[in-house]
Amino acid sequence: MNAITISLGIFFALHFETSLPLTPGYKQQSFIPSIYAVQAAAADKQYAYAISNSKVAQYDRKTGELKKLSTGDAEHLNSGWIWQGKIYCAHSNFPKLPEKSDLRVYDPDTGKLTIHHRFTESLGSLTWAIRDPENKFWWCCFAYYQKDNAKTYLAKMDDEFKELQRWSFPEKVVGDWDNASASCGIWDGNTLLVTHHHFKVLYRLKVPEKGGTLEFVEALSCPFPGQGIAYDPITKGLVGIHRPEKKILFAIKEK
Repeated sequence: MNAITISLGIFFALHFETSLPLTPGYKQQSFIPSIYAVQAAAADKQYAYAISNSKVAQYDRKTGELKKLSTGDAEHLNSGWIWQGKIYCAHSNFPKLPEKSDLRVYDPDTGKLTIHHRFTESLGSLTWAIRDPENKFWWCCFAYYQKDNAKTYLAKMDDEFKELQRWSFPEKVVGDWDNASASCGIWDGNTLLVTHHHFKVLYRLKVPEKGGTLEFVEALSCPFPGQGIAYDPITKGLVGIHRPEKKILFAIKEK
């Protein structure tokens, strides 16, 4: 257990399960051990990727062999989104103040991790940045914690990262966050699946036609105790991490 893990354990209350009733969601299918499974995971058809605070680790998804480790500085990577063959990682200086956030990009061909966009007006800490299913916009979540976590918001941005609209999170979800925030989110059709920081739960949320608050649809069970998830193109399920056990987890929908 490293110093960052210990400090976050103190920072958050760290209860162990959601207070919301769960409907069947996803179950574990397989895993790859990885000491880098600290913040998030992603996958393409050939490789699985574990994301730590400072590294992106590439694994052969068939053998579990570590193939490549990213080069380039990083302080607090939060999630990974594969787009156009590269992995876009939300990055912040959490828990330092004032908050500073940027979007970093990992190139699997070169192994380099570089800054793609720096947010000059950092309100909260960037925890995830994804494209929508129609590939028109960036959707970026800026997180707050402890007494301020209700200020966490999701922003819709254009390709130049100009904010077009923003939404807060439902009171029911914020109340379940255990002083934490929204660690990651991905699109599932026309709704979002949003993770907790350390609970095994996925919040299904909908962007409303009117109003500035996301709508709560349901809470789903999952094997991931929070952190960053991604879509798995092979199983059509999800890939995430089990941080306490240092594993990349592959999960499929429960029947």
